[in-house]
Order: sequence, then structure tokens, then C-alpha cells
Amino acid sequence: MSENKTLDNLMEAFAGESQANRKYLAYAKKAEKDGKMNAAKLFKAASDAETIHALKHFEVAGKIGSTVDNLKDGIAGETHEYKEMYPEFVKEAEAVGNKAALMTFTFAMKAEEVHARLYKEALENIDQEEEVFYYLCPICGNIEKMLPDKCSICGASGDKFIKY
Repeated sequence: MSENKTLDNLMEAFAGESQANRKYLAYAKKAEKDGKMNAAKLFKAASDAETIHALKHFEVAGKIGSTVDNLKDGIAGETHEYKEMYPEFVKEAEAVGNKAALMTFTFAMKAEEVHARLYKEALENIDQEEEVFYYLCPICGNIEKMLPDKCSICGASGDKFIKY
């Protein structure tokens, strides 16, 4: 047994728990839509439990740095996604004619570019004391600093955006 193997295990557990969180949240939304509120509540509770596990694994793995380091990591991750990962996914979805996959990959790719830009801005203004608000499009994941009339990526109405 080695410390490297334990770190690998922590990161594998983090990935698994993170995916379980998202999966159970999706199941909760479906159960709500189906009017199965008890199942929805259970899936939401389990989703939150998986988040607790994932965050602790990530912390113990030593993956949470300073806010500056975390912003730099966010920039790198989002940049990789919109420049390298999603363009390949878009090409493949186009090649096979999967319009639904093409749409979700395209929306994500465009939103990840915005996220990278916002992380850069936050890093450049790390000591800014003026409060900033962010508005999230619940359809495509775009984030704006001002509430738009409509989403610049997917066209969703601005009144659907969630304020942070």
C-alpha cells in the first residue's frame, strides 16, 4: 500500500460521489415531475449526502488551495473544456447527427468560456470589496454579471435566471 494509491483512491471516490450527487439530483427532479414527492425527497437527501462525501474526500486529498490557486485551477479547467474537450465532442455529435448531444455540448462549451472569463476577472479583482452578483441561466449554464433580457447562449428569458 502506498500514499499515492490512497490519493488515487480519494480522487476516485471524489469522482464517484460527485457523479452520484448529480445522478440523484436528476432522479429527484424526475420524481418531482412524476408527482412522487417522497422519492424526490429521498433522492435530494441522498444527493446532499453524496456531496458531503465528495467534499470531504477532495479536502483530505489536499486539493483545496488558496482562493487565488483555486481561481487559477478553475480557469485552467474551464479553458480545457471549451478549447479542447467540447470542440471534439461537438465534432463527434455532428458526425453522427445526434442533435440533442450537439446542442448540450455546444451550450456547455460556450458557457465554459464565459466561466473561464469570469474566473479571470475574479482573480484580477481578488481584493475588490464591492459586492458582485451573478445570474445563472438554468437552461444552458451561462453566467452573467447583469440580468439579461435573454440568454446570449440559448435565448432563455432573463426572468428565468437565478441570482447569486
